[in-house]
Parts: sequence; structure tokens; C-alpha cells
Amino acid sequence: MSTDLTAAASLGLASAGPAPREAAATAIEPGTPAFRRARLALFLAGFSTFSLLYAVQPLLPSFTEEFGVGASQASLALSLATGFLAFSILCAGAVSEAVGRRGLMFASMAGGALLHLGSALAPNWHAILVLRALEGFVLGGVPAVAMAYLAEEIHPRALGATMGLYVGGTAFGGMMGRLGMGALTEFASWRAAMGVLGLLDLAAAVGFLLLLPPSRNFARRRGVNAAYHLGAWAGHLKNRGLPLLFLTGFLALGVFVGTFNYLTFRLSAAPFSLSQGQISLVFAVFLSGVVASSAAGSLADRFGRGPVLTAGVLIMAAGLGLTLLPALPGLIAGVVGVTVGFFVAHAVASGWVGRMAAGAKGHAASLYLLAYYLGSSCLGSAGGLFWTHGGWPAVVAFNAGLLALALVAAGLLWHRERRAG
Repeated sequence: MSTDLTAAASLGLASAGPAPREAAATAIEPGTPAFRRARLALFLAGFSTFSLLYAVQPLLPSFTEEFGVGASQASLALSLATGFLAFSILCAGAVSEAVGRRGLMFASMAGGALLHLGSALAPNWHAILVLRALEGFVLGGVPAVAMAYLAEEIHPRALGATMGLYVGGTAFGGMMGRLGMGALTEFASWRAAMGVLGLLDLAAAVGFLLLLPPSRNFARRRGVNAAYHLGAWAGHLKNRGLPLLFLTGFLALGVFVGTFNYLTFRLSAAPFSLSQGQISLVFAVFLSGVVASSAAGSLADRFGRGPVLTAGVLIMAAGLGLTLLPALPGLIAGVVGVTVGFFVAHAVASGWVGRMAAGAKGHAASLYLLAYYLGSSCLGSAGGLFWTHGGWPAVVAFNAGLLALALVAAGLLWHRERRAG
């Protein structure tokens, strides 16, 4: 979600480049015009990618009304995009070794914006789903490559701050994509709202291309060594701890996306009967999650990753329970709890992968992100079946079961951490 790229940053999705001294000698220095241009360009990349990806979430009730589909089918507009994004991330990093970083990121941003415009003009529901799936696949080129560009081109002493601005762009884009869609649909149709966002992000792609300095530390490689990549992924799956972290990301994002997907339906129905614009304001709670993810790293360093990861899952569960309250303030408090708990759990799990992986950390990162987005895609849509047949209590029960599995995984990881300590 809004810290999807926090995972990539902490996991180290950079690929092999020049030796550290050589790279530092040609790196973009902080304070220079090139440095300011690079920071702004990467902010635009993060904003564009995640505003496009998650803009449809507040529009799900509109899809059910116009196309006569159920809640689970409506959620496919998001789930297909995140699912195809997952597989795209898995291979885009390797492809960028042969075609280059800057060009691939621009193509991903521009292609995603054009496909978003196509979705706004699509004549029927199936055309929207096809275009959204293609949009997710195309957008995978940005998160898979952006961190590698930053690690290769930015001077080490400014890398952390630049990463932070990029991740801030993803957080801002994810939130504004949701808020903007809800606000625009108060005055225009959802098609017009999607069209405006598509044009805005197409302009962001052009700005990105004009601003981002060309790579100076990237060495293009011919071909893709499939055997090497397959061997690296297989090696990580044999690690006893890493699959538990992959499972945690899968379950946590599945619960998080599922909660927000069907919360829009609950808030638009009686007794709340909120408008699209009012519902979109709920996504402002993402700001609490950004703060929580920043604090989670410090807490994990102080108390250990296992306890903080477990606490994040428990906070999600407590917040989920509060969403059953009939009063709107109590429900919003529950949404804040789910958001804070998710960001804590995700921040700890994503950072732990990089520390646990023995070599080929970028491949471990791609596996985590694959599981992470598949959780959004598969579990986010599965929750719609529970909404259709049992309403919000059934959605809460389903998500509670998923969190119980996440709690078991967190407990096992905590046990491994204690034994290793």
C-alpha cells in the first residue's frame, strides 16, 4: 500500500553495480542541481505509480451499481492490478539489467497512465478488468527498478534521505489517489475522475523523464541468466525463516486491503449512507500508518523484531474488532487500529527479510513483494464472498482467521529470534 516501497527500500532491491569507491566517485552529490532533480523525479515516480494502482478502491460501490456486479467481482479492479504487479516486479528487475533503468521506469509510468485513461473510456466491465490487469503489469517496472537506480546513482551519505522522499511519494500517491477519486466523484462521474488522474500521471511521467539524470553507474548486461535467478529464489524458499516472513506479508496486506475494499460498501449503506467524497476521507488514516511504520523500526531495534511484529498483528486484530461497533467514531477508531497495526507489521517483516537472507537479497525482496501483492490480490477479492453472504461480520470473521495465522507465523519467528539471540 502506501509503504509498499518501504519494503523494497529496507530489503535492498539494488542490483550489482560498480565497486563502492568507483560508484561514490561518480555519484550524484547532495546539494547539486542533479540531486534536486533526481529527488523530485523519484517522488513523481512513487506518486504516479501508487495513485494509479489504488485509485479504484473508493470506486468499488460505483462499479457494482453501473455494471451490476457483486462486491467480490468489483474488487477485481484492484486485485487483478496488484496480482499482475506482483509477477511484474519478480522479473522487471532482471529485465532492467539489459534495457536500462531510466527508460524502463518512464515506459512503466507512461504506459500505466495511458492504460488508466483507457479504463476510464472502457465500454464494459470485462474491458476494464483487462486494462487494469495490464496496468498493474506495466506499473511493476517502477518499484522493481527505482531502488536500484537510487542505490547506484545517489551518493551514499544522501541515500537514506532520498529513499525517504521516494517512499513519501508512494505514500502520498496511494493516499491522494484514493482521496482524489472520492472528491472528484462528488462533482463528476467516476470515468471523469479516472480520466483526470490518468492525464495528471501522464504529465508526471513526462516530468520524470525530463528531470531524472541519466544513469552513470549502470552497466548494461546482455541477456537474462534464468538459471541464476531461479536458483537464488529456490535457495531463499529453503530458508526456515524467510517463508514465514513471506506468509506474514501475504496475510497482513490481504487483511488490510480486504478491510478497506468492503468498508467502502459498509459506509455507503445504511445506517451510515456516506457519499463517495465522505468515504474517501477515511483514507486519511493512512497518515497514522506512515508514522507507525517509522516508529516500528526503532522499536524493533530496541525490543526485538519478534515482539514488535507480534504486537502489530495484535493491534490489527483489536482494530478489526472495533469496526463491528455501530457508531461511526468507534468504527473509525477501529480503522486506525487496523492501519497502525498493518504498517507496524509490514515495516518489521520487510526489514527482517533483508537481514535474514544470506546473499541475493534482491531476490529475497522480490519473493516478499510477490507474496505481499498476491495477498492483496487473492485475499482482497476472497473477502467479497464473505461480504455477499454474511455482510460486515462475515468479513471481520474471515480477516480474524487470517490474522490468527499471521499471529502463529509471528510467534514462530519470535521463537527463532530468541533462540538465535
